Amino acid sequence: MSHDLTPEQRKLRDEVRDFADHVVAPAAYEYDTKRELPYAILAQMGEMGLFGLPFPTEYGGQGRDMFDLCLAVEELARVDQSIGVTLEAGVGLGAMPVYRFGTEAQKEEWLPTLASGRGLAAFGLTEADAGSDAAGTRTTARLEDGEWVIDGSKQFITNSGSRITRLLTITAVTGERTRDDGTTAKELSAILVPAGTPGLTVLPAYDKVGWHTSDTHPLRFENLRVPESNLLGRRGRGFAQFIEVLDEGRVAIAALCTGAAQGCLEEAMRYARSRNVFGHPIGENQHIAFKLARMEARVHAARLAWYEAARLLVAGQPFKLEASLAKLLGSEAAMDNARDATQIFGGYGVLNENPVARHYRDAKILEIGEGTTEVQLMVIARELGFAGSAVSTR
Repeated sequence: MSHDLTPEQRKLRDEVRDFADHVVAPAAYEYDTKRELPYAILAQMGEMGLFGLPFPTEYGGQGRDMFDLCLAVEELARVDQSIGVTLEAGVGLGAMPVYRFGTEAQKEEWLPTLASGRGLAAFGLTEADAGSDAAGTRTTARLEDGEWVIDGSKQFITNSGSRITRLLTITAVTGERTRDDGTTAKELSAILVPAGTPGLTVLPAYDKVGWHTSDTHPLRFENLRVPESNLLGRRGRGFAQFIEVLDEGRVAIAALCTGAAQGCLEEAMRYARSRNVFGHPIGENQHIAFKLARMEARVHAARLAWYEAARLLVAGQPFKLEASLAKLLGSEAAMDNARDATQIFGGYGVLNENPVARHYRDAKILEIGEGTTEVQLMVIARELGFAGSAVSTR
């Protein structure tokens, strides 16, 4: 198993790291306080080609792959998780369903705008009673005169209400299907909803504990109509398609987690070298040095995990187990490193202008979003052959 980066990958990593240090980091506290997306920074990311990394050049992309996207996400999340997740969700969750399952016409219509960063896309799966549990989906879409008529709601949807949001991809109940045993279940399909469509209401942004810069809203659909041709992929395969996208997204979010853990480590090391107590740097105290050593170990393990999952993904090999392992290890590394970094800083660690304080607030969502810790444990146990660990989708 080798995780050596190619010269092109090292160049990308270094360029994004430099951009993160000199453009993103200096502005992070200001935008976090304002709780707004830094559109000028997103525009620069678009000019760098970051939003088009995994898409073919014929659709305006960079012709690279998901591994390269993950490298960029890790470096951005090192200084600002909100910027990292804006890229991760906009590409891996928002635009990727169009690329994976869209018709040629859908790809030609949407991908150039999304790959350029001029527009963002959102991934609309979660509802009040639905997420991992497909059977809980209540949003409906019925065909009427060649149009899908959509009613319902979604919640916790990233990139859904920004001024550059252009597209929502949602799941909706489009009928019933018959199981092999003769029982019936909801038929779920994926449908493209352009931003600004009449009948779509973007409700006020959430007042979140962390990820203040990330754009996150609940959505409401009331007699919303889109053409029948806006069906994405096969009818009745919407949930399966979204799960496939989520598996890939877990690799990218694991990279984001690793970046957050790395950022905490770097800040803590800098402080441990510069902060003098009783005549010497606090890093010379064994309990601080050991804490930093554990932080380094977590980063190392988390990075190896997402590298391996991404390698398998790009190679077209099964990666579900490795994606869940990477998400589990990465999210716990980010949370643990944020806590330890805050402890090393002491009182300074709870000041909002301190990057570790922002990481501490931001990191908790990493154990919840794109599959909770419990879901990852369920997937891992199931992949190990313990079928009873799976939740029923009825």
